[in-house]
Amino acid sequence: MAKLGALAEIVGGELVGDPDLEVNRVAPIDQAEEGDITFLANPKYLKKLGDCRASAVILPPGIEAPVTAGIVHRNPYLAFAKILTALTCRRPESRGIMAGSYVSPSASLGAGVTIHPGCVVGDNVTLGDGVLLYPNVVLYEGVVVGANSLLHAGVVVRERCRIGNNVIIQPSAVIGGDGFGFAPDGETYCKIPQVGIVVIEDDVEIGAAACIDRATLGVTRIGKGSKIDNLVQIAHNVVIGENTVIVSQVGISGSTEVGRHCTFGGQAGVAGHLKIGDNVMIGARGGVSGNLEPNQILSGAPVMPHRHFLKVATTLTKLPEMRKELNQLQGRLQELERLLAAKE
Repeated sequence: MAKLGALAEIVGGELVGDPDLEVNRVAPIDQAEEGDITFLANPKYLKKLGDCRASAVILPPGIEAPVTAGIVHRNPYLAFAKILTALTCRRPESRGIMAGSYVSPSASLGAGVTIHPGCVVGDNVTLGDGVLLYPNVVLYEGVVVGANSLLHAGVVVRERCRIGNNVIIQPSAVIGGDGFGFAPDGETYCKIPQVGIVVIEDDVEIGAAACIDRATLGVTRIGKGSKIDNLVQIAHNVVIGENTVIVSQVGISGSTEVGRHCTFGGQAGVAGHLKIGDNVMIGARGGVSGNLEPNQILSGAPVMPHRHFLKVATTLTKLPEMRKELNQLQGRLQELERLLAAKE
């Protein structure tokens, strides 16, 4: 529970109505009850406000609505996210090292750490203040986890990898598994030792069952503020720029460098040893096989400018009809050629 005035300060919005109004939770427009706050991110839902029972509404500027209490904000969706965080995301109190976990005597633990049963914290591991390890997290030797980071159940972080501050890693993700490196000898394959590390910078979130491979030599790096969805594969020596978003089932091959503020739609695939500029957006199932200049929106396989891709996609749906017409034209042409040949 929080007061409306305090929530307006948290999001930097303009208060409408009573600052002491108590807000219990955030709810959708069509499900909100008294004591709830809802939000209007899309004007097409404005009509629903007439029947809405919420005590307060988050609105964009310039909207005329039957609202007696709320918050005016330039980005209602962002304000909704911050208020939801304020009302619901309270970290549990520290419980220390719980029975059933193993912590090496050489590990260094910050203040307020919680280590749940089944965890293994290896030799010379360093945990910052407020780190929370849920059951069955395994940290190999020499791992560093920054302050206030949260590793959910079953996460594995391999030797010497470094996790920044305020990082969230969802269940069963693997950080620092061996890169897929093998040297062919003509008959079989010789494994190339993967002796580098992974560095996850501050404020990154990594989804469930995502895999980020350690570098062959050097570093695989995930830039500050980046968000990686479930089931993503990032290969050895990849560098991801700051604030990049990678949606589920994307695969990025080895040694590719991705710029800042990029977005990869679901199941996009990226070949290795490429350079992708800043502010590039790749649509779902996009196939990237070459270097990309900054500031582009691309789709398709291979990727092409999105507007051109839409034209190509529209044409593809017409191919059966076009083929039928082409066959008819070929038949007419052959008939004309036969008639001309007969006259000669």
